[in-house]
Amino acid sequence: MLDFNTLTEFSRNNCIGICAFLVPANILTTLLTLILTFLNRPMSQVWISIGLACTFASIMMLHVYTWFMIGVVMPPTYILLSLAVTCLLTNFLVIIWKKSPLQLFSFGK
Repeated sequence: MLDFNTLTEFSRNNCIGICAFLVPANILTTLLTLILTFLNRPMSQVWISIGLACTFASIMMLHVYTWFMIGVVMPPTYILLSLAVTCLLTNFLVIIWKKSPLQLFSFGK
């Protein structure tokens, strides 16, 4: 069984390593989603990229919330939270844009 306290302590004790992985992972997977979308790749490829990007962004949000739980309110926590929210919103907007019947920009057609 997972112990929530152990997970939060692990998150806070390994903050540098977690952020060193999650920040580039969020940026690169969201950028990959945008590139695949603008190249009109099949939706299955875009969904894989969206799934990875949303997973990384959600993990980053949970990591930041572990700091908020103990009262750490500093600029890096808000910067990381805004990065995660921006990545999530970008990926959700790609989903909405690809699902809409009227696509304003049809690149490559």
